[in-house]
Amino acid sequence: MSDRTIGIVMNGVTGRMGTNQHLARSVAAIRQEGGLRLKDGSRLLPDPILVGRDEGKLSALAKAYAVPRWTTDLDSALSDKANEIYFDAQTTAQRQAGIARAIQAGKAVYCEKPTATTTEGAVELYRLAKRAGVKHGVVQDKLWLPGLLKLKYLVDTGFFGRILSVRGEFGYWVFDGFDQACQRPSWNYRKEDGGGIMIDMFCHWRYVIDNIFGPIAALSAFGATHIGRRVDEKGMEYACTSEDAAYGTFLLESGVVCQFNSSWAVRVRRDDLLTLQVDGTKGSAVAGLRDCVVQSEAMTPKPVWNPDIPSPIDYYENWAKLPARDLPDNAFKVQWEKFLLHVVQDESFPWGLLEGAKGVQLAELGMRSWAERRWVDLPKLEG
Repeated sequence: MSDRTIGIVMNGVTGRMGTNQHLARSVAAIRQEGGLRLKDGSRLLPDPILVGRDEGKLSALAKAYAVPRWTTDLDSALSDKANEIYFDAQTTAQRQAGIARAIQAGKAVYCEKPTATTTEGAVELYRLAKRAGVKHGVVQDKLWLPGLLKLKYLVDTGFFGRILSVRGEFGYWVFDGFDQACQRPSWNYRKEDGGGIMIDMFCHWRYVIDNIFGPIAALSAFGATHIGRRVDEKGMEYACTSEDAAYGTFLLESGVVCQFNSSWAVRVRRDDLLTLQVDGTKGSAVAGLRDCVVQSEAMTPKPVWNPDIPSPIDYYENWAKLPARDLPDNAFKVQWEKFLLHVVQDESFPWGLLEGAKGVQLAELGMRSWAERRWVDLPKLEG
């Protein structure tokens, strides 16, 4: 048996997420480990070609991660038959067009979310891929975070009894650039460039809720632009035209109430940048990115409201930390490996473009709820 390589067109990897999570910690890491072992005992070695607009950045990345191929010509990369997969980590506004071109070129497609800026556009990508008969996947990385895997284990084993509610807190303070440099790209705060936290984070909350807690029936959402002006990468002041905070309530078909706050204008005083608290009749849990603590019914204290004296209860005391068992690799890398095996060995990969479209749908209906100041039903999305 002989090992094989698989060409991957990596478009948009000069950005922060593309460089760190997809190139450095996923594809380059798989290469450094000698590739993926296949069923027949051979190994699959990714052979990326880096695509972008800035020759200097591409050349520097290729050198840093020992990638021999890079180009500013997407069409030439797509026309090369050795390149079987197209990956897209461009800005949101550019992604739909790039994916469509790759599908037309007959490539398997793997991409960041959101897959498009509208539900119609996202569903159309799924239809294009289905008609072309190409395999496809969308990044849903949080499903492989250790903290959320522990939370799903608790759900699956019935720890909570009947789940009552889920509360998610996500975000951190993103500096405006006037006194401290902004640590996120400026396009995130311009709606005309595909920015906004609702289209970004509601796509995450859709697959997290669907895969761990169940289908969403309806939602109510509100967005806000708390910071109105920022300074961009060139030191120029600009007006923020997209929301930097989104507050959503999601009613599940089961009756569970999920509340998720997402903000780039909040200072963190919690266990992690993302925390999920689940309360049930038999127990509760709070999960972060890596850790998860639980409190059973037997260990739940019995508070009595009395604001006139210091509380006699230490509310952190009666929580137990779940042990670290069989912790996964980097969440992005885990899903990359699954997609590569899906393409080469036809292994199961349910996180395709239709699942990505569901995230866009939730964000779009969240914006409608915000604009119309009302609850909105979430219809089932059919491809």
